[in-house]
Amino acid sequence: MSGDFTPEQKRYLEGFVSGVQARGGNGFSASPSVSTPVQEPKPMGPDAPHLLAQDETIKAGKKLVDQEKWKREEHPFDAYQKLRGQAARDEFPKPADNFRWRYYGLFYVAPAQDSYMCRLRIPNGILSHWQFAGVADLAEKLGGGFAHVTTRANLQFRDIAAKNAVHVVEGIRDLGLTSRGSGADNIRNVTGDATAGISRQELIDTRPYTRAWHFHILNQRTLYGLPRKFNVAFDGGGAIPTLEDTNDIGFQAVEIEDGAGIEPGIWFKLILGGITGHKDLARETGAILKPDEASEVADAIVRVFIAEGDRTNRNKARLKYVLDRYLAESGGLDGFLAKVEGQLGHPIARVDAKHIRPRPVQDRQAHIGVHPQKQPGLFYLGIVLPVGRLSCAQMRALASIAHDFGDGELRLTVWQNLLISGIPEGHLNNVKAAVELAGLDWRASSIRAGLVACTGSRGCKFSAADTKTHAEDIAAWCEARVTLDQPVNIHLTGCHHSCAQHYIGDIGLIAARVSINDEGDTVDGYHIVAGGGYGAKGAIGQEILRDVKAQDAPAKVENLLKAYLAHRTCSAEGFRDFSARYDVGALKKFAEGQGT
Repeated sequence: MSGDFTPEQKRYLEGFVSGVQARGGNGFSASPSVSTPVQEPKPMGPDAPHLLAQDETIKAGKKLVDQEKWKREEHPFDAYQKLRGQAARDEFPKPADNFRWRYYGLFYVAPAQDSYMCRLRIPNGILSHWQFAGVADLAEKLGGGFAHVTTRANLQFRDIAAKNAVHVVEGIRDLGLTSRGSGADNIRNVTGDATAGISRQELIDTRPYTRAWHFHILNQRTLYGLPRKFNVAFDGGGAIPTLEDTNDIGFQAVEIEDGAGIEPGIWFKLILGGITGHKDLARETGAILKPDEASEVADAIVRVFIAEGDRTNRNKARLKYVLDRYLAESGGLDGFLAKVEGQLGHPIARVDAKHIRPRPVQDRQAHIGVHPQKQPGLFYLGIVLPVGRLSCAQMRALASIAHDFGDGELRLTVWQNLLISGIPEGHLNNVKAAVELAGLDWRASSIRAGLVACTGSRGCKFSAADTKTHAEDIAAWCEARVTLDQPVNIHLTGCHHSCAQHYIGDIGLIAARVSINDEGDTVDGYHIVAGGGYGAKGAIGQEILRDVKAQDAPAKVENLLKAYLAHRTCSAEGFRDFSARYDVGALKKFAEGQGT
């Protein structure tokens, strides 16, 4: 046998030695007694910022939470074949993979259901009639035959068997849509004005900016695997609230007047740190930016968050808590913005609020019913969805209506309903009739127009109550007993994640298990808050009642509504202003039926 190495062996040895040298060694030592310290190489590639942040946490003697360890052990986007293998075996995931598969939009929702839920990404909540019908087909063939419109102007469907998980993810891509990054520690669906491009009052069409940020995220792996989930919203000044002040980053279109020291015109105002489940609306920063800079600035903010977010405590891992640290220790929001500017490589403009014109007034019922567009002769129709739920047959019917009578698009809103746009005036009656034939309505009481509910315990393991059913119970009970002349928002959420944002509702309910005996038995129930708001009247509601049984909740809400009608200063006073005039004790008495 020849002593020469083959070409393949030579290449292997060259690669091996190069690898040793790349890790900081000097090749092979002539003597085993002589050792050279080996310096671990710094992480490289798109995941490096996350790995470095984890390394700093470990060096500080802190312990990474399990989710950070799972990301470190195997990045979800490197594990697709593993997901395929589980699907081939009709096998649901263990906790680590349940977390990983959320990067693909798949949520294993046991013990609530032994199935997956799939959530999409739809920038600005707008999709075509054929995409909407295509999602209906997927939900019918591979899911439970229904879908929900979410509070991020998005779609999700459930009852997906393990064997169908990959077929769902790939089927969504076949429709020109995606579910990538719609769950776990990622930037969630990008919201924008529901009437973008068609509103008579908008300052700017948000569609180009939501799409730009959407595709920026999809093509930047570094923007996945954050310390925690992250929300971004664009409000262009249209009539339908986008709730941008409840997001980690909110871009608000504003008009800058002459004399501000910068070019007058339409800019985005930057607000940061909204997370209403933790009782915080986004904070004013004084910063403004040209609309075309939005994606660049958002990217820089997220990268600072990647470096500085808490990876040891999931409850303190949102951007709010980074900002709280700056406010307490490091120069306030200006200190945080300085870090962002360092990431950008240039300053962000600041403007005194006196140079910003008042924003257009929003309409709390603009998402329901018939409304004229800025295009002459065209209208949009806001359709009521019972707490966001649609059957597949209803989805296909709405898709056909959009195709036959509208501009072919359906626009989802953060209010768990949708709009059909581009309807000529002469077709409005046909559209209304077709909507009613589908078992839906385009009219809503002032109670149902602002009724919002999360998935609830039927489909979410975190929820302590069946929120969607109880929301319908409250609406039915109150509609038969109270007549309102303006909307009152009622939000029901199942847990501390506050997906239905109960703290910004006029009346908010957060689910709780309510004890009924000394043996530890419990029933569905709620803690009730009142006086929340958003936008120009943003506020966090105050808790007024605890441990109300679900069966008693409708009557408590009825009492609050009757007290509002009896004690408001005039018919124009909204529930938010009414409740702000009373302390918690008085509101509690109203809810208990006293003093009305």
